[in-house]
Amino acid sequence: MTVQNRSPSIKFYFLAPVSLRNRLKLKRFILGFFRKEGIQVKTISIIFCSDEYLLKLNKKHLNHDYYTDILTFDLAPKSQPCEAELYISIGRVKENAQQLNVIFSIELLRVIFHGVLHLAGYHDKKQVEQQAMRVMEDKLLTKFLRST
Repeated sequence: MTVQNRSPSIKFYFLAPVSLRNRLKLKRFILGFFRKEGIQVKTISIIFCSDEYLLKLNKKHLNHDYYTDILTFDLAPKSQPCEAELYISIGRVKENAQQLNVIFSIELLRVIFHGVLHLAGYHDKKQVEQQAMRVMEDKLLTKFLRST
């Protein structure tokens, strides 16, 4: 019996229209981050969707009746390589960008990195965790933008 050693992959799915530049570079950057964190990756699917689509998922899976910019689902058992789905609401990201007075593409990257950090074990339930998460998001954003 031969065991296939599949290389890690990051896949993008577009259920809502969005322009995402430098996809290959982003994939490599995210996989590099996980490598540095010592986390094996099988597959990470990043799904861009509408507010309504994400709201339905939020209600169904988390019993939360409110809009959010991202839902992160870690699908693999703890001892297995990371297999996950990140659902990102394009509407929420646009609204975030307007409220924060930042460029949409930058806010989109920040939200993607937020999901990646959750998969790496970062949390954001408590204020101190939220602050640490924001610092890490900013570090990843800065590093990625300098590399492009």
